[in-house]
Amino acid sequence: MDKKNAAIGILLLIAAGVSFYVSAKFGPPATTKPRVTAAPASATPVPTPAPNTPAAATPLPAAPAPAKAAHETQFANLDNDTVHVRLTTTGGAIDTIELKQHKARLGQDDPYTINAPSNAPILSFIDFPGVDQQSHYDIVTQSPTEVVFRAVLDNHLEVTRHYQLLGNGKGDPYQIRAETTFHNLSAQPLPLPRVYVSLGCISPLNENDTGVYINAGYYDGSSTTFTRRDSLSGAGFFSSSAPLPFVEKTAPVVWATVKNQFFAAILTPDQPGVGFKIERVKVNPLLDSANRLAYGLTGQAEFDLKPLAANASSTWGATYFAGPKEYRRLAKSENFAHDEDKVMEFGWFSGIFSKLLLTIMTWVHTWLPSWGWAVVVTTLFLKLVTLPFTLMASRSAKHMQKIAPLLKEIREKYKDNPAKQQEAMMRTYKENGVNPLGGCIPVLITLPFFFGFYAMLQSATDLRFASFLWVKDLAAPDTVVSFGTVTLPLLGLTHLSLNILPLLMGATMIYQMRITPSPSTDPAQAAMMKFMPLVYMLFCYNFAAALALYSTINGLFTIVQQKIVNRLPEPQLPGEKTGAMKNVTPKKRK
Repeated sequence: MDKKNAAIGILLLIAAGVSFYVSAKFGPPATTKPRVTAAPASATPVPTPAPNTPAAATPLPAAPAPAKAAHETQFANLDNDTVHVRLTTTGGAIDTIELKQHKARLGQDDPYTINAPSNAPILSFIDFPGVDQQSHYDIVTQSPTEVVFRAVLDNHLEVTRHYQLLGNGKGDPYQIRAETTFHNLSAQPLPLPRVYVSLGCISPLNENDTGVYINAGYYDGSSTTFTRRDSLSGAGFFSSSAPLPFVEKTAPVVWATVKNQFFAAILTPDQPGVGFKIERVKVNPLLDSANRLAYGLTGQAEFDLKPLAANASSTWGATYFAGPKEYRRLAKSENFAHDEDKVMEFGWFSGIFSKLLLTIMTWVHTWLPSWGWAVVVTTLFLKLVTLPFTLMASRSAKHMQKIAPLLKEIREKYKDNPAKQQEAMMRTYKENGVNPLGGCIPVLITLPFFFGFYAMLQSATDLRFASFLWVKDLAAPDTVVSFGTVTLPLLGLTHLSLNILPLLMGATMIYQMRITPSPSTDPAQAAMMKFMPLVYMLFCYNFAAALALYSTINGLFTIVQQKIVNRLPEPQLPGEKTGAMKNVTPKKRK
């Protein structure tokens, strides 16, 4: 295969990879079956639980349908500097959690609220007759940091639910400690059913949120499994199947979560659960059923409760986190001892670079108050670190360009003999001391930093509503004019708008290509390379402004670097005779 075909093949593979990535990122994935009974391969097998009812046990009586009008719903509140937790006597659980330090919308004072609108109270028992999400509990005691609820089921079972808001040296201020005690009031053994515990509901952040980051998942002790909201929607780019009512998975559950781009609710039980159920719920009844903004996502962790001996008690305990997805917070093992930081979904390889760059950017922000300038400084630092590799690539490109005429002659001479052509080209490389991969390897070394920066920026809560120059929100596109709505989910576009930074990014990429030496004389390949910046700009057009800012600064730095390289003396190759080859550094185009 000659160089032209090889280059075109490589570019097609890159384009296919980008296409598959974007399709997986923005398009609804393949339909998932409603129930998955097999645990992940990496998970510890979960044995089928034996029946909980002993031979002499008295079955738990079915509770009558609760009389909703008989009890008036009451509320209790827990408060600290970071959250306002409202608890309800309906379900004896958490109604909503307001994050005081995070606004719901730009320019408004309303705090971001988890479980609003609510599907079921957070930490309520789902379908446990008599003490479930619809049952009435009495408030036993309450204080600014603790609340205790109590309910009695048919004089057989007493359920006491205790909630404590952590912080002030005991846990993280976004954490709530929950303990539920089951007390058998009878003189007979009492079985308890398998129960689901609600994690609450996560909704789209705003009218521009396409929902690609809304998902739910769990950690089984060795790996995480996440399910996107849109995987339950049924209809996709190549499918018209009906929406799924739920997805249920059987596996050890060390912790479970529901989350969006910037916020997460994480339930970490004292003892692992046995399964996880995910449901897509309509949170805005005024919107059409086909509108993705109408739907949020809820999750329910599944647990086995041990049977109670006569007059015996048992306690189910868990810690519940509701707050921002901040790596530096979730990585603190004294408060999060079960790898809860994996909720960030940085990945294994790129995660190393994401964590490093996030740490550097956060440190820069400690002495530079603007998050925009923190992104700029971090980008420049990254460019300086990778400068030796990019200089190697630039020098290699100039070397390749110098011998390009010789390679062209070889291809012409041996166009009917590929073996001879390859042998002559390799000899030319060796005689002139040129490595044909010299321009690729240094660039490949810098790619993990780019992907790490991308993964870090897409979920950096600190950048939300952070302004910079004309940008009002670094975590959103820097839209200056909106022309209305469009429907291009494959590209992640819901609004037709004018975004400045992606255009600047595209301009810098195009100019950078104009001044960069190209070893190829193939017009088709050159045309494809000129087209790539436009494709990249299109795919990145609706991404966060922080990512476009990073790419623009990166491009400007590279332009300055390339201009300096182009002014350096032409390289003298070992196989080159004086006057044998002329200066082929591209001149400035007019």
